[in-house]
Amino acid sequence: MATPVTVVGAGLGGLVLARVLHVHGVPVTVYEAEASATARTQGGLLDIHPWNGQPALEAAGLIEEFRSLVLPGRESYRVLDRAGTVLLDRPDDGTGERPEVPRGALRQMLLDSLPDGIVRWGRKVSGAQALGEGRHELRFTGGATVVTSLLVGADGAWSRIRPLLSAATPEYVGVTSVEYFLFDGDTRHRATAEAVGAGSLFALAPGKGLLVYREAGGTLHTYAQLKAAPDWLAGADGAAVSAQVVAEFDGWAPELTALIADSDTAPVVRPLYTLPVGHRWDRVPGVTLIGDAAHLAPPNGEGANLAMQDGAELGQAIAAHPDDVEAALAEYEQAMFPRAGAEAGGEDIFDLMLGGDAPHSWVAMMNEAEPAS
Repeated sequence: MATPVTVVGAGLGGLVLARVLHVHGVPVTVYEAEASATARTQGGLLDIHPWNGQPALEAAGLIEEFRSLVLPGRESYRVLDRAGTVLLDRPDDGTGERPEVPRGALRQMLLDSLPDGIVRWGRKVSGAQALGEGRHELRFTGGATVVTSLLVGADGAWSRIRPLLSAATPEYVGVTSVEYFLFDGDTRHRATAEAVGAGSLFALAPGKGLLVYREAGGTLHTYAQLKAAPDWLAGADGAAVSAQVVAEFDGWAPELTALIADSDTAPVVRPLYTLPVGHRWDRVPGVTLIGDAAHLAPPNGEGANLAMQDGAELGQAIAAHPDDVEAALAEYEQAMFPRAGAEAGGEDIFDLMLGGDAPHSWVAMMNEAEPAS
């Protein structure tokens, strides 16, 4: 019988891993700190790529279910300056090359594909230690412990499993993101909805910008991103956060500032962090990492796709070597390290989006990446 697998973290990567293992008959348990699947919102739209995210879902046997989640027409995008002037407007070309799906719906699809009991909610890991011979002990808040012979850290930027493998810690990238939602935008905020368009909007200026995604039902999901000190909004309550963020966008077009000033939700502040490009570790028996726990990088459209690819490829490696944990982990890591390094090692996305030549630097990058016909 295959070695049972213990996964920490029920994000997309951990759930794809659990699903692939389940399909192959490998016993798996996922421990998640959140109390339930609905404990918090799960972020906005994701474009799921045909070269990594979609093959991962195929490996999980869920590609048809995934296609039912795709929101049509969302592959369009436009770039505006602070005055609301449209500098670039690309409609959805209908190819479906990078289909957009809601992150929460994708996660729920993965959860629904697993039998009850595989995901253990409300189990926050406080630490982990090696016991020798590839065995590890997990400690949970409250005092409970679990011992496992195959441990996978899928627990994100501040992974409790990473210290078993690496001394690396995330470093602040110099940008803080603040998340907002407007509901029923087409009827309650018509000018703003028209400015956003059918898909994604980038409204940019040096040092600051608004990234907006049109979700289902007219929901407008905004990330206000600003170059700032890491503790810029530390300790501020929701009203104080919004007041400070709104002040940063003083003088911008009102249809744009409404995205933050009129938000239907309290702001969520997320300073952005990264691990060193090319982060890797020597093989440690019985444990590995996937997703942001392994290769946290600034948001560039690849994080969720890479996490799912990690989960699928690790699951397939374990299924192919059911009696040789080390062969499976080594096979996975040898492929993952260079792949993650290549995806994270390109241009500084925030220099293009929020640098001194924004928004024109972003328009130039988009035109180079996808020339107009």
